[in-house]
Amino acid sequence: MAFKTYEMKVKDMDLGELLKELRCDEGLRDAAKRMGITFSYLAMLEKSTDRRTGKPLKPTPETLQQIASAYKYDYRKLIEAVGHLHDADYNPALKEPFAHNPSLQQWYKTLPDCKENDVEKLKTIWDVIHGGGDN
Repeated sequence: MAFKTYEMKVKDMDLGELLKELRCDEGLRDAAKRMGITFSYLAMLEKSTDRRTGKPLKPTPETLQQIASAYKYDYRKLIEAVGHLHDADYNPALKEPFAHNPSLQQWYKTLPDCKENDVEKLKTIWDVIHGGGDN
């Protein structure tokens, strides 16, 4: 395959430029077929605009997943390049509790494995903090 799998600088690239860079010398039809999209849609994505309306394209998260998979490119970096890193519709990590605080998120994920007695202690502390405790 002709597409590139190494790390590239995408800071100043729009989606179209990034897709062209990733595709390298692979044919448009072959690349689109691997992605499961039409070659005309891939061509529009590479031009960054809808040829019918002249407006910027906003591919779905599923389409971006297909592109990332086809090019073996990190999905997170792809959504960052297209400006959707902080959009929960595109970044599933943001749908998790405490997405912007990894330490708290990691702690929160351990709660289901805690003993009931320990969770009751946490609840008591929470109630005291919020003025609902017996003390």
